[in-house]
Amino acid sequence: MIRVTDTIVIEERELDERFVRASGPGGQNVNKVATAVQLRFNVGASSLADDIKTRLSTLAGSRMTSEGILVIDAREHRTQAQNREAARARLASFIEQASRRPKKRRPTKASKASREKRLTTKKKRGELKSTRGGKPGAED
Repeated sequence: MIRVTDTIVIEERELDERFVRASGPGGQNVNKVATAVQLRFNVGASSLADDIKTRLSTLAGSRMTSEGILVIDAREHRTQAQNREAARARLASFIEQASRRPKKRRPTKASKASREKRLTTKKKRGELKSTRGGKPGAED
């Protein structure tokens, strides 16, 4: 069981872990021991709230398969147990991020002073440009 927040808990049965051989340097250990972890979490069939599911899907991006399964790959440690913990921690942080509702933007009106300032700078810029040379090649 993974406790994400006080209200969000992920059961062990919702997770699917596969252990594969890690790539890269590591000598004999890499060739014979499956230490890398592929954690699979079916977002659609999970016990999460619908709004969290949609935010998690957008947050996951390319880590999400077309079937709606979130795949987290952990291979940074040398042991299976450490990689397993790293994958679970990453899943928990994803869900914790998705559980936060984004703040709604409250549209505001530009102040009168800021509008006037913008117009005066535009006017000055226009005057500066109009004083620049006319036709190329023509001498004053």
